[in-house]
Amino acid sequence: MYFVYVLYSPSFDRYYIGMTQDYEKRLKEHNNGKTKSTKAFKPWEIIYKEIFNSREEAIDREKYLKSAAGRRWRKENIRPRGATE
Repeated sequence: MYFVYVLYSPSFDRYYIGMTQDYEKRLKEHNNGKTKSTKAFKPWEIIYKEIFNSREEAIDREKYLKSAAGRRWRKENIRPRGATE
């Protein structure tokens, strides 16, 4: 199984979209500063995730969520507690 997830940093009001097979382990890596692109914006929390049977499906969904259309979808469908958007 593959997961596409959306992280939110309440301290910095930032989002991050990623894909993994173990989202709990991946969240720990983000919060322990092991991911270069997210380490400056700790702490992170998972605010949304989807499950896929294949890596290809997960990659396609991750790409969509990172696109302009995907950002619009996220704004309409995902609201973390404390978000300022």
